[in-house]
Amino acid sequence: MIIQYGGLVLLLVIIFAETGLFFGFFLPGDSLLFAAGLLCESKYLSTPVVVLIPLLILAAVLGSTVGYGFGRWAKHYLERRKENFFYKKKYIEMTETFYQKYGMMAFVLGRFLPIVRTFVTILAGMSRIDFKKFWIYNLLGASAWILTMVLAGYLLGNAFPGLIDHLEIIVVAMILVSAIPVITAFFRAQRKMLKEKMK
Repeated sequence: MIIQYGGLVLLLVIIFAETGLFFGFFLPGDSLLFAAGLLCESKYLSTPVVVLIPLLILAAVLGSTVGYGFGRWAKHYLERRKENFFYKKKYIEMTETFYQKYGMMAFVLGRFLPIVRTFVTILAGMSRIDFKKFWIYNLLGASAWILTMVLAGYLLGNAFPGLIDHLEIIVVAMILVSAIPVITAFFRAQRKMLKEKMK
């Protein structure tokens, strides 16, 4: 429905928001990109895949760059901010654990994880990570994520045209699968915090 009624513009706005605005973590990134690949060059989304992919990469890179800038500007604000549905300190803590484990590769691998892909760029700004280094890994991560998800949908859609009739099931399955690593990382972060409190 997002693609059908919002078209390319809404698709780009959602990818931009999910990759850099702290309130965009709940938006459907992976499944939306897969669906975009599956539906592109069709009556639902007429944009050719060779045009769609660069536009989505640009939206993801720009979104992450805004997230980085927001993190630099709002470090002290976020530390004092009261928690709500859109912002919880555990999101930052979970992302920090992921970054400590993978270093700069977190900006590539984190693209494939909901919540992490939103907050890892904000964390980079809060930590004052060198912008040039961040931008290189940001571009690599955005390119890998967009290419993987969109081409998977596009190639599978061409190989199995009937998949479009089962899109809802595919989307739900993708959401459930992508949530597993996030839930695992959350519980690891919780255990780590508990151990530190007990020391």
